[in-house]
Amino acid sequence: MANIVNATFLGPKGILLARRSQHKKAYPGLWSFPGGHVEENETLEEALVRETEEELNTRPQSFEFLMQISDPVSQAVTYHIYIVSRWDREPEIANNEHTELKWLSVDEAKNLRDLALMEYLAVFEQLELFQQKRETALLSEKH
Repeated sequence: MANIVNATFLGPKGILLARRSQHKKAYPGLWSFPGGHVEENETLEEALVRETEEELNTRPQSFEFLMQISDPVSQAVTYHIYIVSRWDREPEIANNEHTELKWLSVDEAKNLRDLALMEYLAVFEQLELFQQKRETALLSEKH
């Protein structure tokens, strides 16, 4: 079974999606979360940090596991989705894996017609719940 980590950058501008390059074997030209394969003897967290540095030239400083999803085409692939809430510099395209980065609201992301996986819709729902919990926690801290 292949394990893939995905970084869901969540910040004031929304969530970050990356358009996969046309040369990619899986889901070319479609929107996805940055990330990649977990290498042998590497933890999920180590892979997350390595992949975001390789693809986005930034290092996650605060992240937490959100959920996992399976690839509908190949059930032998599991995607481990992490929320990245702090990073050391603005993400940018750092290699040839993506052609475009875009910050979107969760609602905008849910309405994209060219997502790599429709299973991302479940991720967007979980992100909305996460944001609501975070906002509720911030409000209760102020009172």
